Amino acid sequence: MGDPENPATELAIETRGLTKRFGHQTAVNAVDLAVPRGSVFGFLGPNGSGKTTTIRVALGLAAATSGQVSVLGQEMPRRLKDVLPRVGALVEGPGFYPFLSGAANLNRLDSADRYAPSATRRARVSEALDRVGLGHAAGKKVGAYSLGMKQRLGLANALLVPRELLVLDEPTNGLDPQGTREVRNLVRSLAAEGTTIFVSSHLLAEVEQMCTHVAVMSVGSLVAQGTLDELRRAGQTTVRVQTPDVGAAARVLARLGLEPNQTEDGGAVRAPLAVGAEAPAPEEIVAALVAADVRVRGFHVDEASLEDRFVALTGEGFDIAQ
Repeated sequence: MGDPENPATELAIETRGLTKRFGHQTAVNAVDLAVPRGSVFGFLGPNGSGKTTTIRVALGLAAATSGQVSVLGQEMPRRLKDVLPRVGALVEGPGFYPFLSGAANLNRLDSADRYAPSATRRARVSEALDRVGLGHAAGKKVGAYSLGMKQRLGLANALLVPRELLVLDEPTNGLDPQGTREVRNLVRSLAAEGTTIFVSSHLLAEVEQMCTHVAVMSVGSLVAQGTLDELRRAGQTTVRVQTPDVGAAARVLARLGLEPNQTEDGGAVRAPLAVGAEAPAPEEIVAALVAADVRVRGFHVDEASLEDRFVALTGEGFDIAQ
């Protein structure tokens, strides 16, 4: 897994047949995940679909029942000690000492990292807190932090030293809209610096705005992965003709090889639009409708949204907004 002779070609995360069972329950079922280096990779799925378990196994926090895992080109968990210093993570919510300040918590965590230089600790903690918008609360006890502030502190901890890979499990959990935008901008800036970002979320809108690549989990299985554009293209495109001559329009569409499958009370008919060399172009459809004396009030080509695609893949809805 990966090419040790050419690290530039490695995937940041790769799994093959990854399976995790708890007793008789299969939480993750034969997952083949491929996360390109330099990507902002969205790991999507409804709650309980196996996302967090997959992350925990990949990071060596849980043992796989079977299958293989590679992180930054290294076999896991065998090379755990070599890999983890290059990875920052926020998994299953941050845990801190409530009686210590935010800065004190980060200082303690950083001092426990034998790879972190102590000479720059104070400056790095201050910079990390500023970067996540907590500079004003550095001296405040974490027990008085809101959920969103604790989430920001967890992000700051992951940013204390430069990382090749950043794994974020529900990073906008508990954040208000402004905080969500700030996390989104932070992710983009880190990606621009060359860090691979792996974002697990059930929030479709956030993943769509942040990510370059997406994988979709459903009931423990990986049901799709690829670039955002690839997933969009895999959805069903339809044409919608607004006309008072619904019956005539449906006959024209059928003659062109389309299959009208929905009419609307407002005077419209829909049909799936096939993709390929033999599929009629939208302008050809309009020309055929006009030639048949169909009165066209409106014509739309509607590409499937990511929401449509994910619902089709998982059979479940996604949260569209926080």
